[in-house]
Amino acid sequence: MRALLRKLFGSGAPEGFTGELVADEHVLASAALGSSWLVATSHGLWLPGAEGAGPRRVGWHLVSKATWSGNVLSVVESVEDGAAGEAVVLRDLVPQRFPLASPGKVPQVVHERVTGSIRSRHRHESPGAWFLQRKVAGRDGVVLQVRPDPDSDVEELRGIAASVAAKIAALREEP
Repeated sequence: MRALLRKLFGSGAPEGFTGELVADEHVLASAALGSSWLVATSHGLWLPGAEGAGPRRVGWHLVSKATWSGNVLSVVESVEDGAAGEAVVLRDLVPQRFPLASPGKVPQVVHERVTGSIRSRHRHESPGAWFLQRKVAGRDGVVLQVRPDPDSDVEELRGIAASVAAKIAALREEP
């Protein structure tokens, strides 16, 4: 049915947007960035590609931080930097700034989707890191993510994260 509606009414993507949405992905908000677009969908935030490249989607579970200030949306994207048992260790990339003359609902939707993907969070102080359980759009269940502080011992955190992930898995298996 959704495929038929998309054929009849389109995807909701702005004219000129060249990203390819997956079958169950729908546009929630968009804002122009010069000749490209910032597009928030049910699956993530589409960012303009590098020079000559098309747009790319960053899943909501990989947006570490997004702030709105003075008509600029700042986004910190994370990449998966390996596993620790069933947990995923993240590494933050350099913040990107997107000046939006007409932001529409983009800041609100980004805030709602990023915070909505977080099911639980816990701060671990030594070594410093955030432990988050997040929903991944298009998948069942949650993923345990570990976001180390810049000066933390990542290898030590991998051991802690693997232990935490094993305990969570054991709790899920209990009747």
